[in-house]
Amino acid sequence: MTRAISLHDVSKAYTRGARVVDRLSLDIAPGEFLVLLGPSGCGKSTVLRMIAGLEEIDEGELLLDGEYANDLSPSGRDMAMVFQNFALYPNMTSRNNIGFPLRIESPGADPSLRVDATARMLGIEDLLDRLPGQLSGGERQRVAMGRAIARHPSAFLMDEPLSNLDAKLRTHLRAEISQLTKELGVTTIYVTHDQAEAMSLGDRVAVLRGGVLQQVDSPRAVYALPGNVFVAAFIGTPRINLLRGLVRAPLDGAMTISLGKQFLRLPEPLSLDHQLLRVQQGREVIVGLRSEAVRIAKHSSARPGEVPLTGLVEHVEFQGHEILVHFDTGSSPAVVPELEAPRPRPGRPARRRRREGSVLTRLRERTAAGRAGPVVALEHPGDAEPRPAPAEPRLPGDLIVRTTPDLALRHGMQVPLLVDLAHLFVFDQHGDRICPSPAHLPDLEE
Repeated sequence: MTRAISLHDVSKAYTRGARVVDRLSLDIAPGEFLVLLGPSGCGKSTVLRMIAGLEEIDEGELLLDGEYANDLSPSGRDMAMVFQNFALYPNMTSRNNIGFPLRIESPGADPSLRVDATARMLGIEDLLDRLPGQLSGGERQRVAMGRAIARHPSAFLMDEPLSNLDAKLRTHLRAEISQLTKELGVTTIYVTHDQAEAMSLGDRVAVLRGGVLQQVDSPRAVYALPGNVFVAAFIGTPRINLLRGLVRAPLDGAMTISLGKQFLRLPEPLSLDHQLLRVQQGREVIVGLRSEAVRIAKHSSARPGEVPLTGLVEHVEFQGHEILVHFDTGSSPAVVPELEAPRPRPGRPARRRRREGSVLTRLRERTAAGRAGPVVALEHPGDAEPRPAPAEPRLPGDLIVRTTPDLALRHGMQVPLLVDLAHLFVFDQHGDRICPSPAHLPDLEE
């Protein structure tokens, strides 16, 4: 039996009163595989523990199959949890670890048949008589999953179960988890900070930031239509290029988005999305371009909807089947709080560094963490005291382009680029997406 799980305006705060989960509402259908995705400290594990009953819910409601379950004990929720650190009993064999919860539930019953069936499902029959210390990391994780599966729970709760494993093993076990959960048809909530895991595993992905739900949708929709700049920056490898821009929409000329030394000229007639950008005239915006939205080609070979840029090669990353080229286009990157922060100047003492600018920094962070606060910190040229530059830039250049490995590019080359405006994202100063526009515009007559 699987079950539906619903969270209605759920909040959780600890000693200092700061909410680690803030009015979270989420409905998970029976048999669905939902991934909670976000950076460290965003509250995703706390959400999982509240569903399991390991943390109390301060505000809001948890419903299991439509019934109020806030006060239900963990054992009464019929859920199985898989932890990041495996949590195996070191003095028990794999057989006893898998069968332990079965013996607790039914002290007089023999768990051997269910243990053997679970071991066959996971391919660990030959490991049943070994202790955890005699197993590799991947084998221990399979045993931990077996302990959860053998119970035949109504829901699986997985808290970053693969984060302690090497990359190759993570990929292999990811496929196994996907196949197992589909075969079992059990509701699964999977917590991870790895967006590759989220995109490959989940029926839906729920992105959290600062305890607030940012967006929940299918992996394809979250990638193609991110609700705000935080989601756009967190989803996708390499990360989306985020540049500061300025909308210029003269009545007697073409609309452009200035990127500093260069600009994107929007082709006429303007599409509906680009027409809606007119209300941003004279305002600073954030331009988002994924690496596949830009190609290296002569300006004369532009296709409909492509506009020219020029970039100076700063760095070339060879990936085997492709290369990632870092260009300097003279643009200013936008900064997404909680994903990146400026590093302090070298040589400054730690105590003094915390004092200088700390109030402004904390105010920015607190404001950004709020539901209606800005997601992107944009620096203005006219600021009296500009933010210090990082000691070591996060990445060279301001634009990353994905291309084939047969191109011979070297540092310092000036290269023609073509930007496909069909894949252009534009966000306002608060980080909300304004282009592409929402699929359904509000009806003013309603």
